[in-house]
Amino acid sequence: MPDWNTRLEVKLGGRTITPITNFSPSFNVPHTVIHSLEADGVGYVRQPFTFTFTLTVPAIASAVAELTELAVKGGEFAIAVAEKKGTDWAFSSLKFGRCVVNAAQPSNVTVDGVPQATFTCMALNVGVEE
Repeated sequence: MPDWNTRLEVKLGGRTITPITNFSPSFNVPHTVIHSLEADGVGYVRQPFTFTFTLTVPAIASAVAELTELAVKGGEFAIAVAEKKGTDWAFSSLKFGRCVVNAAQPSNVTVDGVPQATFTCMALNVGVEE
């Protein structure tokens, strides 16, 4: 039976960024179908993948300042998402290399809560450890 007491942790460089409010990766592997005069759908061409993710961090964390600085300077960074403990996840770690920030969206400041900063990023290198 899975032990759902484990959690994923996100690391920026060599240290864990906490707390993470939301981490949403997505990828796209487009294919173009090849047709011929003789038949439809005779094959396909695989195009390069794109791997993007959004990362939401409370605006009180130092990671917000670091990610904002990377965004302004156009700097690359690496992120690893790894299981903290246990064996109930489908993978042991995801490694995102050569990441860059595409956009940053800070939230409004509210009276009852911590403002959030959401970063939209892309990764040029992706690795999965099972």
